[in-house]
Order: sequence, then structure tokens, then C-alpha cells
Amino acid sequence: MIKTVTVLALGLAPLIAAAQSENIETYRVIGPEFPGQYKHPASITQLDCGDLYLAYYGGSGEYEDDTAVYGLRQKRGETTWSDPVVIADTPDRGEGNPVVWQGPHGLVWLFYVNRYGDTWSNARVKAKISTDGAVTWSDSFMLTFEEGTMVRGRPELLRNGDFLLPMYLETGEDREEIASTTTSFFLRYNHEAKTWTETNRIRSERGNLQAQVAQLDDQYLVAYIRRGGGYERDEIGYVQRSESRDGGFTWSEAKDTEFPNPNAAVDFLRLKNGHLLLVYNNSMNERSPLTVAISMDNDQSYPCRRDIGGGDNTFAYPYAIQTDDEKIHIIYTTNTRTTIMHAVFEEAAITARNWKP
Repeated sequence: MIKTVTVLALGLAPLIAAAQSENIETYRVIGPEFPGQYKHPASITQLDCGDLYLAYYGGSGEYEDDTAVYGLRQKRGETTWSDPVVIADTPDRGEGNPVVWQGPHGLVWLFYVNRYGDTWSNARVKAKISTDGAVTWSDSFMLTFEEGTMVRGRPELLRNGDFLLPMYLETGEDREEIASTTTSFFLRYNHEAKTWTETNRIRSERGNLQAQVAQLDDQYLVAYIRRGGGYERDEIGYVQRSESRDGGFTWSEAKDTEFPNPNAAVDFLRLKNGHLLLVYNNSMNERSPLTVAISMDNDQSYPCRRDIGGGDNTFAYPYAIQTDDEKIHIIYTTNTRTTIMHAVFEEAAITARNWKP
């Protein structure tokens, strides 16, 4: 009997492992129980020590001057997050869109938006660095002075050692309309020279913002981008796409893709095995469902797709990373921008079967 049980257990082990590899584990990170009802665009990074670090901005509302940037940590091997602490706060000015990133040379970067007027078209971008694993932070410094410049997405470390920071220039004074003159671009950082240089502005018919970039080879890079326009019902709104053929220095005009976009943020990530991951709202008009698509042929097609959030709610501002154990982590906000969620899964959860979202 013991031998029979052992054989069965061994026989089931691959099946159990396969089933587990298809699981998507979703956790609630933080909600309205912490001060400041509003908790929205969040970013996440894995630090050199293995900890996860998350940053978001919060306060009483999107355009309120009491907003600040908060950071919280999940230590390696643990399942709980620390309480949030303020890591950036400008007196009498609203903050926004923090991007926290473990860069090379032991530096952790924090980029965030500082609002100087009634809309985001009055914003500039500030930054801080940490040399001790996001325990303490430098004083803030201005990264951009141009009115309307904003940040939102994860930097892309290039093969030559530079990195590209996704940026955009938001224009117009309407809080419910992203103007057609809104453009995306990148700031390129050279560590040796300690210099920032700008790429050209990526233009499109309706405007675009919040580009997310992946390097496919030494010279070829691709960006998927949120479309501009309004938030009314729309049947012609698609995720935009631009590409660079010279290592990220210059970029093409943005064009429509096959992926619908309800004027909402997307994320785009090159996995360690070279596959590409796109996360987006699979709807023209709603920020639901939240769908993950995988390309295994270098951005030619995305046959593997699965919803990771759906139903009568919104799932906004997805932000994806892959950790050193090759697991994929996606954070997003829900419950009317009061709650941050954290999905964790292996690539097989998307590619193992045809989920048909």
C-alpha cells in the first residue's frame, strides 16, 4: 500500500505542478483603511536585496494639493506589506504618478510628477535616488522644467548600459479630454556622463501618452502607448504603437494596433526568455476586463491571452515586472481608485491553454 501511494504521488506530481503553474494569485495590497481615500497610479520594483518595493500617490483626490508619494515594502520571503510611509511630498502642491525602479550601480530611482496648476498640463517631473535599497532617499531634484511633462512607466535598461525613461507632454486644460497635441517621448540617461537627452516626440492623430517600451535587439525597440481623446463612448480607440530602429534615439509616428483602448494605461514588458507581455483593458469603453497577452514571435502576434480581472469594476494603470524567480507581478488599482491589487503568476498561466478572453 505504501509503495502504491508513493507511485501515485509521483505520478500526480507533474500534473499538480502544471496546474499550479496556471494559477493566478491575486492579493489586496492596500485600500481605504489607510489615510487618504485616493490611491491610484502605483509602480513596483524588485530591489537588489530581493525585496519588493511599491510606490503610489494618495490623498483626498486626484487634483488635491494634499497628495503625497508613499512607499511600502514586502521583504523577500514574506507575504505582507509594510505600512505606507511618505517618501515625497511638496508643500502646497499635488504629487502624481510615482515610478520606483531598481536601476544598475546600486541606485534606486524615484520619479514623480509635481503639479503647478489646475490640470496635469501644468506639471513637471521631479526625482530622488536611494543608495541603501529604498530605506532613505535623497533630496528631490527637478528632472524637467517644461510645463506639462509627466512620467508614468518603468524605465528600460538598454544593452549598452543607458536607460530610457518613458515621458509624455500633456497639453490642454480640459480634465476630461487628452488633447491631440499630447505626445510621448523618452529621456535617455547615460550613467558614465551623468547626462539626460531627449528623443523626438511621438505624434499621432488623436494624441498619445504613457508609452511603455521593450528592446527587441540592439537597434530595434517597440513601444505600446495609451491613446488620447476623451472618455465618452468610442468605437475607434486603440492602443497605439511606435518603434525605433536606431537603438531608441528616434521614434516613428504612433499607429493603431488591434488592441482596444478606453483611454487607459497599458504596460508592455520583455520577459527574461525574450517573450513579450502586454497588459491592457480589452474594451473600447471600460477599464474592464484587464487582459494579459503574450507574444512568442517577437511582437508579430499575441495568440495567448487571459483576463486577470473582470466584472462590474474598473482595473486601471497596470504595472508589470518579472522578478528573479521568473514570476510575473502586475499591480493595478480598483474600487474607484481606492485599492491597489497585486497579481502574481508564471508565464504558463497565460500560455498553457487557449483562455479566449
